[in-house]
Amino acid sequence: MIRAERKRQAERPWMDPRDLWTEALAGVLARPVRSALTTLGTVLGITTLVITIGVASTAGNQIVGRFDALTATSVTVTVPAPLPGEEDAGPLVPWSGTDAVGRLAGVVAVAALADSDATDSVLVRSNDVTAPGDMSGQTLAVLAASAGLPAAVHGAMTAGRFYDAGDIARHDHVVVLGDQAAKLLGIKRVEDAPAVFFKGQSYTVIGILGGIRREQRLSTAVMVPPTTAADRIGLTDITRVLVDTALGAAKQVARQAPIALAPGHQDSLSVEAPPDLSKARAGVQNDTNSLFLVLGLVSLVVGAIGIANVTLVTVMERVGEIGLRRSLGASRRQVAGQFLLESTTIGLLGGIVGAALGIAVVVCVAVFKEWTPVLDLRLALGAPLAGALVGLLAGLYPSLRAARMEPVEALRAPS
Repeated sequence: MIRAERKRQAERPWMDPRDLWTEALAGVLARPVRSALTTLGTVLGITTLVITIGVASTAGNQIVGRFDALTATSVTVTVPAPLPGEEDAGPLVPWSGTDAVGRLAGVVAVAALADSDATDSVLVRSNDVTAPGDMSGQTLAVLAASAGLPAAVHGAMTAGRFYDAGDIARHDHVVVLGDQAAKLLGIKRVEDAPAVFFKGQSYTVIGILGGIRREQRLSTAVMVPPTTAADRIGLTDITRVLVDTALGAAKQVARQAPIALAPGHQDSLSVEAPPDLSKARAGVQNDTNSLFLVLGLVSLVVGAIGIANVTLVTVMERVGEIGLRRSLGASRRQVAGQFLLESTTIGLLGGIVGAALGIAVVVCVAVFKEWTPVLDLRLALGAPLAGALVGLLAGLYPSLRAARMEPVEALRAPS
């Protein structure tokens, strides 16, 4: 019994883990250039993985964030045309109804529009007299809009001003052109009070509306005060109401706006509220991450093959050392553990360096593009562990081959 115990102790002497770590580290540092080149494969793999996932998350967040900024705050209420025989009953939504919507909590801006098929293609000229051979005019859409339109469509006046409550109350014969409509008509300035003509009547251009982010078709339209449109071209009934809300208030406003516009008849109105974009955000990021994750994993596989190859070459070069260790009493497990720890150390170092480089690149890209960097803490902390795992898996076969060597055969092998 005592002899068997002594024999087991002689075959498998205990070795302090710190000594094993020291031996493995010495083995890595014994060939620094080779170790550095071997680590480079893991560095590139981890760096690619961190960059692709980090940049994909940052870009996805930016794309959806921009989408949120406009779409998630836009509510559109569509007003149906009066049924035949009900034209004299009065408008379903009066122009003053926008004031009630403007008082709702979360509403930033509101505007009403009135258009029809008859005004979608109106010949508009910027001069009442045409010379032979000159273009007689442009076919543009003409519509009536309330004074709050610029804010509701996220537009800005590039020249002049938008008509106000005074112009509407006085039924002034004025119009505001979309920037593209003004370009088509050759109107760049409004200081000299240019005029446009359509349906045999003249209107003074008092402003040009540009930078329209919502309802971009308005950039090629002619906008007329509601009272003037009712008097001159017969546009009386509101067809749509555009509401711009604060972030997070769109759903509530979408429920309340029809009641404020047409109390008792709110079911006749249709409302377009922004969808829930949380799923869209996750979808964009997941699709982008999945695409680039494959590239990162391919790089990691290449790095693992490099570690396995170099570790195997190291084992073959150190056959004499392995035979000497075995003859001095080192067990198979200890020999395998040393080479396995060497490959794991190489992978861990590559993971640390790769994670640092990847994070630095993601931050630099975000700063250059003026984005907000999005970094997953789990990715930053898990990248070194992933590198160590790659090194561990890559060193399995070489370490097992080293452990299977018999001491006598190893010592006889040429060095």
